[in-house]
Amino acid sequence: MNKNLIRTDHGGGITQLALARPPVNALNPEFLGEIDVRLSEIESGADVRAIVITSDLPVFSAGMDLKEAQEFTVEEQTAVVDGLNGTFCRLYGIKKPVIVAVNRAAIAGGLFFVLAADYTIAGKGAKFGLTEVRVGVDFPVTPLEIACAELTPSASRRLMLGGRNLDADAAREMGIVDEVVDPAELIALAMEVAKDYAEIPAMAYSRVKMQLRGRVIKKLRDTIESQIDPTRNGWFTEETLGAMKALMAEAKRKA
Repeated sequence: MNKNLIRTDHGGGITQLALARPPVNALNPEFLGEIDVRLSEIESGADVRAIVITSDLPVFSAGMDLKEAQEFTVEEQTAVVDGLNGTFCRLYGIKKPVIVAVNRAAIAGGLFFVLAADYTIAGKGAKFGLTEVRVGVDFPVTPLEIACAELTPSASRRLMLGGRNLDADAAREMGIVDEVVDPAELIALAMEVAKDYAEIPAMAYSRVKMQLRGRVIKKLRDTIESQIDPTRNGWFTEETLGAMKALMAEAKRKA
């Protein structure tokens, strides 16, 4: 049994996948691979009509595991790039409705669950951001292309170049999330939205979603298959380790 991911089938074609890697659902190659496999299983289920992604922990996802990443070899850097590319390409390309419910924070890699979703609900107090630039890294192809496709140019500029977090209301104003609710209502509302989406004719939904995303998905799959993403062969630079340590120290001061 995979303790980092909890699948619950709620009936009516609605399947919930809860992220559960303590303490903050930080992403590393192994966890990304587990998510990819589980998404593939859920996507292939004939009875699944809508997918709800949640967190079983106090934080939705804090992005890459910086503590581990400080020790990454070049090969491990490539592995996490491949994990980010493959997992979020799969999530972005799932032809079934994907609803995401965010508690507390979806930061850096964690924000791509949101940007790849079809509908996102945030609890009040949630934070959102793309802090990669402050960690000293640029973007692998899948995160980059999804961000460019799903964010407005001004939102991309603020998030990707500024590297600071937004609160839930600001994220809603930018179109990053669709609704902001009391945290106590978060999961129940996500299930209600999933129920509504599950009633949409499945073939039509799949076709329209591919009309919207097909060109980006093809580009991503071609780049992944040909292994030409430039971040694969040494993602980190001479700045990265110092930037990671500085960001971790800042987070510790604010804790």
